[in-house]
Amino acid sequence: MAVTKTLVKAVPYEKSSKVEIWDLEMKYENDSEGDGTYYTFTFSLNVEATDDEGVVNFAKKAKGSWSKSELEALCPTSHWDSVFASQVDSVITSPVTAATPDESFSIPS
Repeated sequence: MAVTKTLVKAVPYEKSSKVEIWDLEMKYENDSEGDGTYYTFTFSLNVEATDDEGVVNFAKKAKGSWSKSELEALCPTSHWDSVFASQVDSVITSPVTAATPDESFSIPS
């Protein structure tokens, strides 16, 4: 399973020229489009500099000061990796099979 992760969206919410919130999306792809094992899903989240419980998630700074790797580090990729692997397993590797009707079944007497 060759999984590709790509940060596809990063929207900064600014206050006083410093980012307060990041709106992020990361696209996961399994194999290549057109392959029988291809699967894709996009995860998203909003990360606040300081959350409601007072936890500091990142230092506020100008949007131009951020690197791609810093933005990717805000994403919970280890969790998303597990979720995506589970999705691929349930859709590609071990899909649920539908029950088939037996129209010839006779009701026992």
